[in-house]
Order: sequence, then C-alpha cells, then structure tokens
Amino acid sequence: MAGAGRDDLMPREPIHRVVEPIVRFMHVEAASGVLLLVCTAIALTLANSAAGDWYAALWKTRIGFSIGDFSMVHSLKHWINDGLMAVFFFVVGLEVKRELVLGELRDPRRAALPVAAAIGGMVVPAGIYLLLVGGGEAVRGWGIPMATDIAFVVGCMAVLGSRVPRILRVLLLTLAIVDDIGAILVIAIGYTESLDLRMLGLAGAGLALTWTLGRAGVRSFAVYVMIGAVVWFGFHESGVHATIAGVLMGLLTPASSYLPAGAVSRLLRRADETLHGGAWGHLPHRADTVRGLSGAVRESISPLEYLEGALHPWSSFVIMPVFALANAGVAFSVADFADPVAVAVMAGLVVGKPVGIVLMSFLAVRLITRGLPEGLTWPALAGGSFLAGIGFTMALFIAGLALDGAALNAAKVGVLGASAVAALVGMLLLVIVLPKRRS
Repeated sequence: MAGAGRDDLMPREPIHRVVEPIVRFMHVEAASGVLLLVCTAIALTLANSAAGDWYAALWKTRIGFSIGDFSMVHSLKHWINDGLMAVFFFVVGLEVKRELVLGELRDPRRAALPVAAAIGGMVVPAGIYLLLVGGGEAVRGWGIPMATDIAFVVGCMAVLGSRVPRILRVLLLTLAIVDDIGAILVIAIGYTESLDLRMLGLAGAGLALTWTLGRAGVRSFAVYVMIGAVVWFGFHESGVHATIAGVLMGLLTPASSYLPAGAVSRLLRRADETLHGGAWGHLPHRADTVRGLSGAVRESISPLEYLEGALHPWSSFVIMPVFALANAGVAFSVADFADPVAVAVMAGLVVGKPVGIVLMSFLAVRLITRGLPEGLTWPALAGGSFLAGIGFTMALFIAGLALDGAALNAAKVGVLGASAVAALVGMLLLVIVLPKRRS
C-alpha cells in the first residue's frame, strides 16, 4: 500500500495528514462516481437557482491567444470539451489498447459475448431514439443513447460489494470499452460535417511521426506530448472533433515494456550494493545516477501501463468532474421530461440498452459461445444490462455535438433522468437476483 510505504520509509510531514485521506478516498472503487455525482448535483443546483445566469455566462467566457493574423479564442466550455476531454479520450484510447492487446478483446471467442452485447446496446437504443423522435434537427441526436458511463457503472457495482460476481464486472467493463469504441466512431463519422484536408494531413503526419519514433525507440514523453499537441491542433482545425486525437495517440502507445524485469532487478541490486558499501556519499554525479535508476524502473513497465496509472486519477477526479460542472447544468421543470427528445433519450437508455444487450447476448450464446461464462446467470446479466443504461459523460458529450438550444437541454434532461433510473433499477435487480456473499 502506498500509505504504508510512506509510513515505513519516508519521513512524515504535516501535509501528509491532509493528503493521505484524499489518497485513500481516490483508491475507493466508487470514489470517482461519487465525485461525478456531487459535481452534477452542484451544476443542476446552480443552473436552477438565482445564480443560473451567472453560471451559464461563466462557461461562455472567451479565452485564447493571438499570434499575428492567427487567433485561437474560444469559450471556456469549448476548451473543456475539446481540450481537457482530449486527455480523457487519450485515457480511453489507452484502455481500449489494453483490452485489445492484453484483455478480454484479445481472444475472439471470449470477446464474442461482450462485443455482441455492446453492439445490441448501441443499435437498439439508437433505433428507439429515431423511432420516437420523429424528424427535424433532433434526428442528429441518434448517437446520444448509445453510450455507457464506466465511472458510474463501476461505482454502482462497488456499492453492491462482493455479491457482484467477477465475471459480471469483467463483462460490463469490457462492454463499456466496446461502447467507447462505438462512441468514438460515432463522433468521428456521425458528427463531422466538413473537412479541411490540409489540417487533416497535418494530424496524419503527426500520427505517422509518432508511430515512426516509437518504432525507432524514442522514449521521451516530452517529444510525444509536443507531437500530440500538433495532432490535436490538426484535428481541431480540420473539422473532425479534436478529442479523436487523444484516442489515436492512446492507441499508438506501446503496450510492452522496454526493459525486462530481470535487467531492472540487477540494476537495483547494484544500487543496493553501492548504498550498503558506503560509497553513496562519495559517488560523483549522484543526481544523474538517481535519474538513471528512476528511468530504468519506469521502463520496466510499458508506456501504456505507466501513462494509464499516471493519468487515470486526473481523468477521473479532475477532467470528468469539470466536464460535469460545465455540461450537466440545465435549467428544467418536470414538464421537460415529456419533451420528445427527452423521452426518446430516456427510452433509448432505460429500455433500449437492456433489450439490446440481452437480445444480442442470447444470440451470441446460441450461435457462438454455446453458453454463458461460468458464474454468470441470465438474471444477473439482465440487471447488469440496466446499469449499462447509465450514459452520462459520453452521452452528454455526444449531445453537445449533435444538438443545440432547446433540443440540447431536452437531451440533457433525458440523459440525467435515464441515468438515475437505470442506476436504481439495475442495482435493485442485482440486489434481488444475486445472493449475498459471506465475507
């Protein structure tokens, strides 16, 4: 445990009394979902209070810079949705790469069930939305009910504790990853209206350079950060949503370590001999030695694993909460839940998700896997399929791309209402159908 290591090896400072409870909270499985829920409540409270006008104006604040004839000035909300969220999507790209290379999606037979379930959980909700919304501009919102919010799903399962079987956790998390892939494709294809081929070429050149440098053995994160900024700028100016840059950079991140564990072990033994031999105090260039040791230890795990561990807390505890504050606040009344767009979104998430997931899972079991994985039952899968109807982050993000004005507000109402209902129904069903395990 990190806290135990600090107690044993590092001196305790007054700041640790403040930091350690925060670190412990961040390691709780449901913590990111709790924080996201708190930020959503704050956003809704402000949007529906006397401070509503101030709250709305805050996110419209113009921020940017100008160099000669070139200027890049956008609203604060735009920088959050296109800038900060690119880091969130980079982490999503890392998670997708991990699943494709090391996880459930590596084995086609094991991946068949979650992939089929995810496809059903995307196609059926989109179809229900289109069926209910009718025509007009609202049709562009077909991608809204296709997404699943991993943070809230994990949080709900954490609340239920050990009664949730591991196989159901793995299935839902893998399904959510496939959902993310679908959402990425929806964003890249469904909501790109015009293209600047020169800027798209710039982004493509940056991605090609990233791949080439990776093959050449360049290990400096600073180099890739600078190239990533160029790739982001190219996508941002091309007409393709800038967050796609984050996904693609994540997919290009190596998933294998540079140094074998044995080499690092030998290096650490040599360092231990130096320290215990009394030579450390007289060793020249000690700072270079420390940097070399820390670099070698870091290279003993893959860049993907290192970056996912380093960035996941920032994504979960900073970027997603800030996104919720900027996007979840919508002034609404009870009557807004009857808006056709809100009804279509809620029906897609609360009805379409479980129906699509269970139906496609049944087909996958009958035609491919010839049975459910050991430890998974149909009632448990049905309960979990309702949890997949918690759209939230990705659903709100797609809503912001697809709609505006009153339709966007109605879509947000639908996403928030559906996510609450899906969470409650899913958890209730799982409590009923899953036996309580003895600790």
